[in-house]
Amino acid sequence: MQKSKNVPMGYSLHSAFTMIELVFVIVVLGILAAIAIPKFAATRTDAQISKGRADIASIRSAIMTERQTRLIKGDSSWIPKLSQNGTTLFTGSDNNHTLLLYGISSGTTDGHWSSTNADYKHYRYKVDGFNCNFTYDSATGKFTLNAAQPAICDNLVK
Repeated sequence: MQKSKNVPMGYSLHSAFTMIELVFVIVVLGILAAIAIPKFAATRTDAQISKGRADIASIRSAIMTERQTRLIKGDSSWIPKLSQNGTTLFTGSDNNHTLLLYGISSGTTDGHWSSTNADYKHYRYKVDGFNCNFTYDSATGKFTLNAAQPAICDNLVK
């Protein structure tokens, strides 16, 4: 086989992909991307809901643990508030105890908690762009989802 002047040394005209092959590969990649991206978005929302559920379970468990500690000491009151230490939420109401050992980092993006009031009894968890509002009642020790929330918020407490 004779070499052409325009072909670099070590290459031949028969080792390249055809335009049809390249178009076919691009179409297949486009189809895969069209299927994968919506699945990824749904998985992300599911992960945010799972994280929120785990956080709520941890918060409620910590409230009950603190209550039991107080009862053993002869104090029948619930923890007065779920305060924060800098940007960490749910750290406890004073320096004498810790509600959650490591707390939960606050933020305003999806999958994060934020305090909505300086009394540390009102909190918001953001999931899939929606704000889910929670209230801590220091008279009963309940950490509950407020009424009239977006439907996705109900998934956090099921």
